[in-house]
Amino acid sequence: MAQLSVLDLSPIPEGARAGDALRNSASLAQHAERHGYTRYWMAEHHNMVGIASAATAVALAHVGAATRTIRIGAGGIMLPNHAPLMVAEQFGTLAALHPGRIDLGLGRAPGSGQLAARALRRNLDGDVEDFPRDVIELLNYFKPAEPGQRLVAVPGEGEAVEAWILGSSTYGAQLAAMLGLPYAFASHFAPGQMMDAVAIYRDRFRPSDRLAKPHVMLGVNVFAAETDAEARLLFTSLQQAFLNLRRGTPGKLPPPKADLMLDPQAQAMLSHSLSCSIVGGPDTVKRGLAEFIARTGADELMVTAQIHDHQARLRSFAILAEVAREMPHSLAA
Repeated sequence: MAQLSVLDLSPIPEGARAGDALRNSASLAQHAERHGYTRYWMAEHHNMVGIASAATAVALAHVGAATRTIRIGAGGIMLPNHAPLMVAEQFGTLAALHPGRIDLGLGRAPGSGQLAARALRRNLDGDVEDFPRDVIELLNYFKPAEPGQRLVAVPGEGEAVEAWILGSSTYGAQLAAMLGLPYAFASHFAPGQMMDAVAIYRDRFRPSDRLAKPHVMLGVNVFAAETDAEARLLFTSLQQAFLNLRRGTPGKLPPPKADLMLDPQAQAMLSHSLSCSIVGGPDTVKRGLAEFIARTGADELMVTAQIHDHQARLRSFAILAEVAREMPHSLAA
């Protein structure tokens, strides 16, 4: 059985505020810890009125203080937005506060539109090679300092931060393989190149002092409830949010809509973009989970669930954990 982990965008539901979403995130992380999930990640997004995790390291400090054992981290930090030294200091601080629990997933997308990217002082004309160079610079800050080294990340130097490369294309797969790092693919919203990326990563992987063999984590949406019908209703919140985003009108996470009507173009877009989704009651989720793992050979699944009602979201993750424990190889923690 592949490991199960949680990706939380800290969604702000309609009728709620960012503080509510961040408190819900701490609650979800505690819930995931109790149910044996391997890790809990938050993602960096900017200028999104429905997502509360923009200051990702700060939000993770909040989550870390609320949990004891589950690994916590970023899925991810969009490195072009930041100086590598600052990221090393932020995640070095998290590692100093929560030793042995910190992950750092690194992506090269801006996590925002061009307006927010410019406000972040990002160089939109940067060379494609900037990202690999920045990753290497960042990883070096976590190494023990050499005698006479003039620039040191404090905290950060010598801290055990587990670094990942994130991607939604084959580019990240090639970089992760070259650097000998674990690889996470954003198949929960961009599944098109998933199998090609996984094949490239595994075929080209070079062992490193950080990782001896390839480790693939795939994103998947899981909406679990007591019945298939209830789960499909919960799923309509994500469908609405995704359509709003694609139409350029993002907002807070909408409540479920029983009579959601989709035109053929919208239905086709959602069917493709959200194809890595498992929606249903326990038996349906069990079949979907087994099929997805058998098809992809994933070592780990990063599960996300944009569910409007927090209690329903907690129940969804509990059902998934219960289903996984019933499968031939139990949930790996």
